[in-house]
Formats: sequence, C-alpha cells, structure tokens
Amino acid sequence: MNTTVVDTGTDEKTWGGGNKPLNASYGKLMMWFFITSDALTFSGFLASYGFSRFKFADIWPIADNVFTHVPFIHGNYPMIFVAFMTFILIMSSVTMVLAVDAGHKMDKSRTTIYMFLTVIGGLIFLSSQAYEWTTFIKGEYGAVGTHSGNIIQFVDTDGNRVALKDFAVAEEKQRVVHESKSGLWFIKEGTLPTYTVEEVIAGFEANQNLLVKTTYIDEATGHKTILSRNESLKELKTKGKNVVEGANLIQNEYGPPLFANYFFFITGFHGFHVSIGVLLNIIIFFNVILGTYERRGSYEMVEKVGLYWHFVDLVWVFVFTFFYLV
Repeated sequence: MNTTVVDTGTDEKTWGGGNKPLNASYGKLMMWFFITSDALTFSGFLASYGFSRFKFADIWPIADNVFTHVPFIHGNYPMIFVAFMTFILIMSSVTMVLAVDAGHKMDKSRTTIYMFLTVIGGLIFLSSQAYEWTTFIKGEYGAVGTHSGNIIQFVDTDGNRVALKDFAVAEEKQRVVHESKSGLWFIKEGTLPTYTVEEVIAGFEANQNLLVKTTYIDEATGHKTILSRNESLKELKTKGKNVVEGANLIQNEYGPPLFANYFFFITGFHGFHVSIGVLLNIIIFFNVILGTYERRGSYEMVEKVGLYWHFVDLVWVFVFTFFYLV
C-alpha cells in the first residue's frame, strides 16, 4: 500500500518548526518563562508584606530608625548603606549590558572585562547584604519586651536612642545557661540576655534624662510616641517582661517579630537569587576567557545570563522601594 505525504506548507511558518517563536531561541524563551514565573513569586511575597505593613502600620518599625549602620563608621546614617548596595547592583546591571553588547560584536576582550566587573559588583552586593544581616541580628541598642508582644525602647530628652549598656545596672549573676554537659540534657536554652528587666529598671530610675519610646506612631508627628518621665516608669514597671537584644524569628528589638520574619525571608530569597546569578556569571566569565563562545560563533549565553541578572536587579528595586522606602 502506497502512503501519500501531504505538504501543508507550514514547515517554514512560526509554529511549523522552521522558524523561531518571537524571533527568540529556545534558551531565551525558557529564560523568559522562568523570569515570568519567578516574578509572580516575588510579587506574592511583596503583596503579603504590603498587607502586613499596612495592617500593623501603627506599630511597624520605621526603616530610617533600623537601617542606620555603615561599615567602619560610627554614627546614625539612615538608609545610606542600603542606598550604596542598590547603587552597586544597578551599576552591575550596566556592566552586564555592556558585556552583552560586546558579545554581539564578538569582542572577547571587552566581554571579559565587563563580565568581570559584573561579578565584582555582585560579590560586593552579597557582602554588603551579609553585613546588613549581621548588624540586624546583633542589634545595637537593645529593648524590653512587653507582655503584649510589643517592645519598649529608650531615648534621651533629645529623642536619641540610648543603648541598654549605657544605663543598665549590671549585677553579679549566679544564673548560667543550661547545657547538656552540666547534666541538664533534657533542657534546651538559648543565650541569656546581657541584662535582666530588674537591672534595666534600676538603671532607668537612676538616670533622670531617660524616657521610653513605644512602638506606636504618633499621628501628629509621624514618629514613634515618646512618653513622659512618669508614664515611662509606669510603662516599664507594669509591662516590662524580658530584655530583647537584636533580631531573629522570635523577637526583634526594632519592633514586631513579623518585621524581622519578612526581612530575613524576602531579602534572603533575593540574596539566594543573586548568589545563583554570581555563580552563573563566574562560569560564563571563564567560558569567555577560554574562547568557548568565540568557537561557537555566538555569545548568546552571555545574553541569557544577562536576562537573569537584569531580573534580580529589577526585583531589588521593588524590594528596596516597598521594604525600605514605603
């Protein structure tokens, strides 16, 4: 039996297999599909953050009061270091654009230089984020947690934050952390705070220039409410429960633990993406040096990893806007 093959004339059409959909290679299309799906994931995270941010707006920490650290410099510099991180990441996106452009022109030397600068920018950003995490976890001032889950911070009469170590009256302690080596194998305990609530109260009473700053925002000023001296003493004695130092998933000296949870999760998830991007850039960088893409006659791999790098840069712009500025 003879079989007749009919030529429908679609072989050279877009979806007939003879052309490229959207004039893009398979690799580029798959990268765009990944970016789209990942963008939806980040959108969900940021939408969740925005919902919590405005639901608890009256107790939510003010970013200018939290992110004030700059490496090797003592003082209060709100958002300066975060702005530096953002600038570095955006500049790395610029060098990536230049690397892709050099690849289109089959310019190996310029592609190598710009890929190297992109890798350096990514490493600087990751190092900066590690520093930011460290300072956030360690804390600087300390606070007292209340029975309702809020925190009590301390300021002087000028409204400047005062650290617990500057006024708390330390007493000799007999209490030690429970450890398995001491025979208490059935008890698991974290690090004890440097001071007790009683020591903080004693130090507060001895320093007349200290006041309590609550987590609630004064609608008239837009800043956290600072109580009078008598109200401060009452707040501390009646509501003080435990000393809070630094921030983690359970407690946070800057405000509600939910703020720290979002900080670690969203910035950590983005940092993971940047880490993957840096690793990919390093691989592509060495392939460029070895002449892999020159032999292939195309630097398309540089362009594909460039799409991913621009995506993580763009995501950070939204994270920076929603988490730090709003």
